[in-house]
Amino acid sequence: MAKSDKQTTDDPSTGKSKTGLYIAGAVAAAAIVGGLIYYNGQDRARDPNAPKEDPEVAALMEEGPLPDIVVGNANAPNTIVEYASMTCSHCAHFHTDVFPEVKQKYIDTGKANYVLREFPLDGLAAAAFMLARCAGADRYYPMVGGLFETQKTWAVPGDEGKQKLLLIAKQAGFSQEQFDKCLDDKELFEKIVAVRQRASDKFGVDSTPTFFVNGKRLDGGYEIENFEAAIEGGGADETPPPSG
Repeated sequence: MAKSDKQTTDDPSTGKSKTGLYIAGAVAAAAIVGGLIYYNGQDRARDPNAPKEDPEVAALMEEGPLPDIVVGNANAPNTIVEYASMTCSHCAHFHTDVFPEVKQKYIDTGKANYVLREFPLDGLAAAAFMLARCAGADRYYPMVGGLFETQKTWAVPGDEGKQKLLLIAKQAGFSQEQFDKCLDDKELFEKIVAVRQRASDKFGVDSTPTFFVNGKRLDGGYEIENFEAAIEGGGADETPPPSG
């Protein structure tokens, strides 16, 4: 597991960002700082070398602290669940370079649906997810996509990150008042923390991005070939539709 003095740590051996949290001063509400301290401590107690078991599909797809926002046919025979952080560079790569292929080949054809769940690695990532949720269900994925596309411009430490995030939020239609109100929403923040904690405690998620295809952890990478192998390999008949 990554050291806690970095925002995200890219692990070349896995192609993922390991969870290593630091308290970013860019987040408005004091409750957010407290929450980050809480789940940082919880994750550190987990043995990073412990073997990971695939969760039961029913447990993975149970309704969580926040409703799932599904892309594609909710009754599709395959379900892809991603846990991501908005400040994770590997997550940005997936969403800008790989997800369009996955969507075209599997989601748009009705073969799979997709759900993104929040797993923020730092305060700025939590704030970005809060803005996406505040944008509403219909605008959640456009907001997420825009933030990943522009990640290099706003995912910077300190107050500068928050100010750059504000500029992007204004381009998406937020006013200053709406921006501040969203980031001051303690209940929303606590639900995002709960989504992250549930993923860590119940499903063994400790890095981003982490994918589950029909309940099975996607290992070996997250390029289109990995999704092809997982989906076309079968075993999707018993996958229930996602909740929410």
